[in-house]
Amino acid sequence: MSNIRSHEDLIVWQKAMELVKGIYELTSHFPDVEQYCLTQQIRRSAISIPSNIAEGKRRESKKVLRNFLFMAFGSGAELETQLAIARAMPFSKNLDFQPALSLLDEVMRMLNVMIRKLAT
Repeated sequence: MSNIRSHEDLIVWQKAMELVKGIYELTSHFPDVEQYCLTQQIRRSAISIPSNIAEGKRRESKKVLRNFLFMAFGSGAELETQLAIARAMPFSKNLDFQPALSLLDEVMRMLNVMIRKLAT
């Protein structure tokens, strides 16, 4: 990972940024009544993933980066749960959650691999 100069060079960060865009698109179809509850919570969790990756990479320490990747992974777990809650709501029947869920799964797998590699 030493040949990567910036968090923007990390594919996991790029994918996490795509995920944020997808989450904003998905939640734009949530009812207004959810704006200050589920919509906001889902967006915050999604935003937290690339934010933690970026902050960890800027710290330039493998140990600290690993800790921030754990935080990003935790935010991903929160997002998984929040999307499951949203999918269970009556308003979501006609919404397609699959693109966001697939991308989230990919990001989570990438984070898991990075965390394991930094442990060695």
